[in-house]
This record gives sequence, structure tokens and C-alpha cells, in this order.
Amino acid sequence: MPIALLAMSHSPLLGINELPKDAEQSLRAALKSAKDFARDFDPDLIVTFAPDHYNGFFYDLMPPYCIGYKARSVGDYNSQEGELDVPTELAEEMAQFVIDKGIDIAISRKMEVDHGAVQPAEIVFGDIAARKTVPVYVNGLARPFVPMQRVRLMGEAIGEFLKDRDEKILLIASGGLSHDPPVPQWVTANEEQRALLLDGRNPTPEARNARQERVINTAKAFAAGQADIQDLNPEWDKEFMKVCASGTPELFDQYQADEMDKLAGHSSHEVRTWVAAFSALAAAHPEYAVDYQFYEPIKEYIAGFGIMTAS
Repeated sequence: MPIALLAMSHSPLLGINELPKDAEQSLRAALKSAKDFARDFDPDLIVTFAPDHYNGFFYDLMPPYCIGYKARSVGDYNSQEGELDVPTELAEEMAQFVIDKGIDIAISRKMEVDHGAVQPAEIVFGDIAARKTVPVYVNGLARPFVPMQRVRLMGEAIGEFLKDRDEKILLIASGGLSHDPPVPQWVTANEEQRALLLDGRNPTPEARNARQERVINTAKAFAAGQADIQDLNPEWDKEFMKVCASGTPELFDQYQADEMDKLAGHSSHEVRTWVAAFSALAAAHPEYAVDYQFYEPIKEYIAGFGIMTAS
């Protein structure tokens, strides 16, 4: 059966911070295109490649990637809270297949995910449990990072596992592109911030709201030219999207973590989700074609916002 792909930036500020009218209209049209693509494809199964923002994964144990056998959304930034419909037996088979391919992937029988994992499905299908979903966490924030080649090989292994299945399968890559929001880095964090990065599970509503309010206000200041954070890099973003469309996943191997920090911001590592998903698609369907793409640098969301569909 066919496999299709939807890659899209996410933003916790979507629906919270107001955009200029032209940007709002173009983004709304792009999200509708993504929604139409996914609904027309009508998948039986979704495999979501997504990062985390210190809501489910912390420095007490930080894997480079992880397959969820069960998963629950924490509901940050007004995203939908609750259980994902994870087909546990299939997730177990996938993990074993990837491990047998020589990729040391972690597993979780109690994965917690945030807006980064659920926003695309919530936008497209209106409910995070509308389709059976296997969540694949890909570290996009916490150093150290594995070489991009390893992310590609992990994605390829998942694509090989999926290619002969009977279901219609939608790969979702959530994250990126260039952005540098006010997320603490361990090497520069103070003691309070390090406590969050180490084990910030189950924050009080007041603590979560305060953390989210800082991001919301930083984005507003950034859009007004008043925030001291790294600028977006549309040229870098568009070049990365060209690599995604090239059908040559080996080109992803050129991306180096230090250079990504410098050119595209500390959260640009979320594009590892795109690397994994496009590599999976290429392993299953080497002759894939990009059907649609959209790009807009949106300072109100602190995001180089990209969307691509491929089949």
C-alpha cells in the first residue's frame, strides 16, 4: 500500500500570537493544503517523527530517538491532552526491526509527548486519536546530538519496515526550521533552569503557564525587533527543503550540529524529524515526488515555517 509524507513546522504560538493579515492568510491556506492532502490520502496508520521541549524527555535519561509503545499528550500550549491510539504490537515489531538493522533505538511503554508531536494531527484530523499512531521521538534540543547520518539510517530502517505493510501509511515530520526560541541550554542554564531540564515532569499549572508566557512574550518582542535572540534564516531553510525534495537522503549527512547552531539557531535541530521521515519515505518509495511546499519566516511564531507533502 502507498506511503505518503507530511512535513511541517509546528509552533506552540499557533492560534495564540496574532499574525499580520497577509501572513495569516497565506499560512491558513498552506495549512488547508496540508489538511486536504492528509485527509484525501486517508491513512490507516500514522508514524509521527517529533521532538520534545522538555515536557516528556529530560536529562535524567535523554535518548537520541525513541519509539513509543504507548503515548500520552501533556496538553501544553492549549494542545489536546490525552492518549494517542498507539498500536502497541506494531510499535514493538517496528522497534525490533530497527534494532535488528543495527540502530540502537530506545523504547517507551509510557511516552509523554507535547505540542511538537500532536499539533499536526490535531490540525489535520481534529483529534490526536483519530488515527492509529506510532510516535517516534527524535531529539532536537538536547546536546549531545548523534551525527545526522545516524538519524538518516534510523529513518531508512523504519521505511524498510513499513514498505511492505498493507495499510496506507502517513509519515508526519513535525518541527523546524530555523529558530532559536528562549529554551535553556544546559551549559548556560542557571540552577532553576537545570532542575527543569533534568526532571521537569508534571509541573504545576502556574509553573507551566509562567514558562509558556515567557515564550509568548519573547515572540511578540521578536516580531517587534526587540528580542535578543538569533534571527531566522530563510536561505538556510529553503536550501534544506531542496535537500528534502532531492530524493537523495545521503545529502542530509552534511549537516553538522555546531554549524546548525550558528546558522539556523539552537532549535534548528528539530529538522532531524524531517531527515528521519524523508529517509523513511525514500527507503519505501525511492521515486517519491514533492506535491506541495510552503515557506514563510514568521517572527511572531519564532519560526521559519515550512510545509511539504510528498508521495
